Amino acid sequence: MSTYTALTTAGYRAQVRDAATLFFTFAFPLVFLVVFGLIFSGQQLEESGRPYISYIAPGVMAWGVGNAAVFGIAFTLMQWRRDDLLRLIRLTPARLHTVLAARYVLVLGVGIAQAVVFTSVSLIPVFGMELHPRWPMAIPVLLLGITAFLGIGVIVGTYANTPEAVAAIANFLMVPMAFLSGSFLPLDMMPSWLQTLSRALPLRYLNDAVAASLVGRGGWDDIATGCGVLIAFTFVLGAIALRTFRWSNHT
Repeated sequence: MSTYTALTTAGYRAQVRDAATLFFTFAFPLVFLVVFGLIFSGQQLEESGRPYISYIAPGVMAWGVGNAAVFGIAFTLMQWRRDDLLRLIRLTPARLHTVLAARYVLVLGVGIAQAVVFTSVSLIPVFGMELHPRWPMAIPVLLLGITAFLGIGVIVGTYANTPEAVAAIANFLMVPMAFLSGSFLPLDMMPSWLQTLSRALPLRYLNDAVAASLVGRGGWDDIATGCGVLIAFTFVLGAIALRTFRWSNHT
């Protein structure tokens, strides 16, 4: 068995056995979708005439997938480094890209599963979301988004030394980003300066590209722009993550 296969298998077994983490990974963002969807069921936004679900579903999906990517890799790296597992792995032929690739596959699997669950719930008649013909484009968009947010997770997992620190730092980044990027409320309802600020956040572009793909809120230019910016964020965040990565708390 290769090192990559062994790490991936071990990570998968640990993940499926952690019922609490799995529950909150899927249930926590889904709560926002259900609550906001029920509150505004059948209502349309005056600015565009679109049903509210066309805003909340893509936004919550994008945030939920990004959130899971950040927490999924950050907690693992912190725990492995704290328990000196990373130091032991470093003594083997395994390299950093093997360790990260093993976690990356697991995060991708969780992200795709989340997207299927969120989309299925949004299509329930009480919510009434309608898929756009180009909805399959949401798949590559989400993959790029997961990749970009994985870089954030690696950085958080590198600097945080306790589970409490991981949760604090990750939530400090992801919760405000959700509101500033339009995951819960349309950006049209925000002041112009906040709309401008949101352009510096990767979640803004993931939201726009997912919405354009899934429900047609936007065009091909929004998808192309979102994908391009997410790729740029991936390179920048990935470079920072690789440069700052620590194998042990003692180095």
